[in-house]
Amino acid sequence: MFSDPLFILVCIAVLAVIIILIMGLGGFASGGDFNKRNSNKLMRLRLISQFIAVVLIVIYVYLRKDAG
Repeated sequence: MFSDPLFILVCIAVLAVIIILIMGLGGFASGGDFNKRNSNKLMRLRLISQFIAVVLIVIYVYLRKDAG
């Protein structure tokens, strides 16, 4: 499982979504100039990365359904 490159790619995509979400929540909680400048950018980036992660998960499940 950990030697599967697609699984590793899915894990990286999910971690990227988590990191972007934490950055957005941290900026929202602290407020100030960082939040004003970057809140919309982080939201868009999170949505795009989340979409990519979901697509990769669906591809992984579809390709591995016959392997198990």
